[in-house]
Amino acid sequence: MYITLNVETNFEIKSLSDLPKFKQLMEHLKMKINKSKLAEELGVDRRTIDKYLGGFVPKRKREKPSKIDEYYEVIAALLSEDSKQVFYYRRVLWQYLKDNHGLNCSDSAFRAYIARTPEFKAYFEDEKRISSPTGTVRFETPPGKQAQLDWKESIQFETKDGEKVEVNVAVLLLSYSRFRAFYLSISKSQSVLLSFLTEAFEAFGGVPTEIVTDNMKTVMDEARTEFSGGKVNSKFEQFAKDFGFKVKPCIAGRPRTKGKVESTMKLLDEIHAYQGQLTLEELHQFIQDLCNRINHELHQGTGKIPVFEFKKERNHLLQLPTEKVRDSYRIKHTQVKVNASNMISYKSNQYSVPAEYRGKKVGLQVYDEQLWIYYNTKLIAQHSISNAKLNYQEEHYRESLLVSAPYYPEIDELAKQNLAAIGKVYK
Repeated sequence: MYITLNVETNFEIKSLSDLPKFKQLMEHLKMKINKSKLAEELGVDRRTIDKYLGGFVPKRKREKPSKIDEYYEVIAALLSEDSKQVFYYRRVLWQYLKDNHGLNCSDSAFRAYIARTPEFKAYFEDEKRISSPTGTVRFETPPGKQAQLDWKESIQFETKDGEKVEVNVAVLLLSYSRFRAFYLSISKSQSVLLSFLTEAFEAFGGVPTEIVTDNMKTVMDEARTEFSGGKVNSKFEQFAKDFGFKVKPCIAGRPRTKGKVESTMKLLDEIHAYQGQLTLEELHQFIQDLCNRINHELHQGTGKIPVFEFKKERNHLLQLPTEKVRDSYRIKHTQVKVNASNMISYKSNQYSVPAEYRGKKVGLQVYDEQLWIYYNTKLIAQHSISNAKLNYQEEHYRESLLVSAPYYPEIDELAKQNLAAIGKVYK
């Protein structure tokens, strides 16, 4: 508000606290103050104008330091450009500080702290958020009726050792209770998916009547559209028949049909808070711990705790098929020992692994016509299943030669000559 006087003097009144100075100016100019006009412009009672013109000074509110202030340096380091960790949401940062730095405050208090700290507020406001589509109708399903399936795909993760890997998380959510199952995997193949669903159904103690999914290639040969019901993959259709559920694909381009599981995807962004902090094995455990924590927390949409609602839902699930049927879809994990030639045996044929694993026990999984060889949870080698007796990868063979003939001048050429002699064909 500007008050323009009849002399060449402008005085800006921004608040009630400016009135004492304004009074002094008006008295100096021997001019009368229009208190009613001031009250109207400032939106207050005329008596309030009188009080402030008389020199009233309100008591100052005492600025109490926040207990979160002691975490300022920690937060600043986590949100700095030098940090490998990424926090897409305030809630994820709050949870990380609770779990790793002993923060003891409510989520709402923490969000308020971030909002009034400009440098932290800016970190979260840089990312554009997509507003929810209008016209979405919320619906609920009865216990045991439905589960929703999805992947959190292609997550780029850097391990504690500096190794960069791409991981995926499969999610199955029971629509009534919001009880979830998570599974971390390097592969999104159909064999991995069917094995995950088998283990999830076993963990649930039963099977839902229907599963809502998008048009992923491991489920659908042809996508469902507004004009076509799509075509379910024959193997997945047999799996559904064996377990007794119906496949309900979403219309392509309408992911909110399975909005309950879609909302879980942002919870998995908590993974990025641990960039560079965990080994791959520890990441597997973190995913299971995260799932367990979410299942025990109050769900914002229902106002209920999933694990308690699941106890009601479990009795409404369909019965599991026989163990023989379930085993036919389960990826078997066997332990094998690496021999002195850094090879493992599968069906009388041998397959190479890196030389450093010689003499150690490794895990072997077989699916999609491939051998997947792990040390702990680290994928160390992958081979196509072959009829050849010896199956070397050139790098593995070269490593073996470096151990047995460390001073040989042309080790690469020797490796190729020996492999050619063995009869292994390389691209």
